[in-house]
Amino acid sequence: MSSTPRIPGARALAAVALASGLLLSACASGPQPVPDTTATAPATDGTAATPDAGTAGMEARAATPLARPEPARGPARDFARAVEIAHQGELTAAEAALQALTREQPKLDYAWTNLGIVQERLGRPDDAERSYRQALAVAPEQEAAWDCLARLYGRTGRAVKLEAELRGLLDARKDSVPLRTALAITLLQQKKHESAAAEAKLALKGDERHVRAMQVLAQVYYREGKYELSRMVLENARAIDAGEAATHNALGLVYLALKARPQALEAFKEAARLRPDFAEARNNFGALLNEAQDYPAAVAELEAAVRAAPDFASARLNLGNAYRGQGDFARARAEYEQVLKLRPDSADPLFNLAILYLDVEPPEVDTLERYKTVISYFEQYQGKGGKDERIDQYVKDARKGIEREERRRERERKDQLRKAEEQQKAEADKAAAEKAAAEKLAAEQKAAAEKQAQPAAEAPPPAPKGKKAKAPPKKKSTAATAEASEGTPSPGAVSQPGGAPSPTNPSPAPAPAGSGKLATDSQ
Repeated sequence: MSSTPRIPGARALAAVALASGLLLSACASGPQPVPDTTATAPATDGTAATPDAGTAGMEARAATPLARPEPARGPARDFARAVEIAHQGELTAAEAALQALTREQPKLDYAWTNLGIVQERLGRPDDAERSYRQALAVAPEQEAAWDCLARLYGRTGRAVKLEAELRGLLDARKDSVPLRTALAITLLQQKKHESAAAEAKLALKGDERHVRAMQVLAQVYYREGKYELSRMVLENARAIDAGEAATHNALGLVYLALKARPQALEAFKEAARLRPDFAEARNNFGALLNEAQDYPAAVAELEAAVRAAPDFASARLNLGNAYRGQGDFARARAEYEQVLKLRPDSADPLFNLAILYLDVEPPEVDTLERYKTVISYFEQYQGKGGKDERIDQYVKDARKGIEREERRRERERKDQLRKAEEQQKAEADKAAAEKAAAEKLAAEQKAAAEKQAQPAAEAPPPAPKGKKAKAPPKKKSTAATAEASEGTPSPGAVSQPGGAPSPTNPSPAPAPAGSGKLATDSQ
């Protein structure tokens, strides 16, 4: 059976597996310097927690690039080295390098911004805020620092506080495009769409080519369902800066809403190519690959997203789906359980765990317990307010699976009982046959022993050495016997007076009838 798991943002994006709380833009890259091969800082991605879809929608968490410095400011080589270390994922070493750089060059504002991004990845938002504010203390108009700070406040539920701060600053600097854009982001996080659009337009009035403000305005239109208008704004932003990965990622979402899936796939792919550590873009690309059942490619994209943003719950949920597609039960379960740790109140991972147990049959899990676990996870999902029209059928399938397994076990039990009875009977028959054979053998041995034990006299003794054995006398007839009994001498005998036999040349007397023995010579 193949069942469909829950996917992040499914309700809003027509069952396309995209991150809830997706980002339409990255943290702005700051002033664009003249190309300098010694100082270019590759854009990378932060890892702060994804905002809940109910409070932040498509606004985001992690697609914060390491900001680019202006070539003339600070030791470019040290900065590039620190950025490269961060790009490789060695965050502790990157933090140490950036801290050393800020101690030596405290006025290097982009070093402070990137230090904050690394600290966010390390899970230290308070340290990150201090670093962002230090960057703004050095360069009050640095757009990257304001963008990152606005996102951090939105993720930590303090968007209202930052809104008040920004409005106060705008009283003195009404024409500040970075402040207007940061305020638009803060209002978007609070779902104040009309106000966010107004601030984005004011920012564009100050700089009509301001890509970040265009991205924010496009987000407002997207949320309001004005997909064509959103597409138009984003295509204008792309025309201004085709290398802005966040614009391509945003266009991918709009294309999905317009049911232009091939274009969406290409947009996400291009965003990931432009910034390999752009977690949201790689998550979105991987989600579409999941939908196409290209699981090996999806795993590659989604593992990259999770490496760039370890706390990106939506990417982990999609990665679990990719592992499930490959039949890798253990890894899929681990990702779903990690999502539950990151978002304990989320219902979707419970749904996906139920589907995992329903579809995959790991050898180490008892079949009956597997189906019972399916039902349990669906119950927990519904207990957290989750709703899906497929659940009734899935639960029915699980109950049928339980019934099949119980019938199979009953048949197996009966077969085992029958086999045990047959084996018992065979063993009894074998024992009886062995006993009969033993008794027969014992009888034969006893008869042989008795035959050997008969007296030796019954057999004729051997003839004495040097003498010829006499032949036994011929048996007289009854008439001769009668004559002998009447005193008639036997033929050849010499009669003596008085009837006594002659002492010389005696003839042996006949042996008694029936004895079978011969008399020997007397001495």
